[in-house]
Amino acid sequence: MKFASILPFVALATALPASNEVVQRASISKVDGTKFNIDGVTKYYAGTNSYWIPFLMNNNDVDTIMSHLQTAGHKILRIWGFNDAKSNPGSNTVYFQLFSDWTDYGGMAAYFSACGVSSNEQWYTAAKCQSLYQNYIKTVVGRYRTSTAVFAWELANEPRCKGCKTSVLTDWIRKTSDYVRSLDSDHMITAGDEGFGLAGDGSYPYQFGEGIDWEANLALPNISFGTFHLYPSSWGVSNSFGNGWVTAHAKICKKLNKPCLFEEYGVTNAQEHCPVESEWQKTSLAAKNDGMAGDLFWQLGDTIPSTGQQTHNDGHTIYYGSADWKCLVDEHIKRIG
Repeated sequence: MKFASILPFVALATALPASNEVVQRASISKVDGTKFNIDGVTKYYAGTNSYWIPFLMNNNDVDTIMSHLQTAGHKILRIWGFNDAKSNPGSNTVYFQLFSDWTDYGGMAAYFSACGVSSNEQWYTAAKCQSLYQNYIKTVVGRYRTSTAVFAWELANEPRCKGCKTSVLTDWIRKTSDYVRSLDSDHMITAGDEGFGLAGDGSYPYQFGEGIDWEANLALPNISFGTFHLYPSSWGVSNSFGNGWVTAHAKICKKLNKPCLFEEYGVTNAQEHCPVESEWQKTSLAAKNDGMAGDLFWQLGDTIPSTGQQTHNDGHTIYYGSADWKCLVDEHIKRIG
């Protein structure tokens, strides 16, 4: 969400039991028509996002937070696969790659000086940038190639190519998804985009100006499912816009017989979390037989056991055990059944 266009490699991981529990997971998650099959069960799934959980250093902190997701009934947790540093931060600090310049945890901007470009738009077509990126992909996929905890590989978080022909991003998504598939024949692959670029009411989100042709990208052979996000206040549309946004994507997913994942959504006004977002959830769930396969709210909030401190509140955060949690997690899971 707030890290639009900065991307790299994001993994979607199914929520795990505590690390000291021994559990035999059924299988690697997969597509089953327009739904997901997780641990042998095909249904509509709910989950959430956490950019911060990979940066925790205490195993008990991770175990406790993951156990909260398990108890709640969440099965999918979307996490960052990038956290780049511009200098060696030393011991007891989590970082994934070392670069000289970057913004917001790294991502595409971290590559700029290393591969001689100055914008995301240049990054997609620069051979050196893509070579560096594919080397990172090879390292990450190689490490987790056989893991049944990995739900899917995601190419980027909110890739955009402002003012580009849509063919630029479509070609990049094709080549990158083909490369990931060459390394991993089993896990699902998705683009991770916001869902721009499709027929609609002509408002900003439906337009093609960010270089996205959503249907063309979803139709690519190694893209397993479609993703879309929803932030009305950032996009200049009303909260009620969201229901049509969900069904418009579901229609394309049904047409192409691939699942739709409502991957990020949120409103900043805390008083609107429950009434607004729950309606979007209901709209998505109502389309469970018409293209929708799951939804992940932005973002997970919890208390870190080792410090007693709450995780970052960006205005969209839904904290474990709160009234908003009861509305958007407990009640939503009950409706899913």
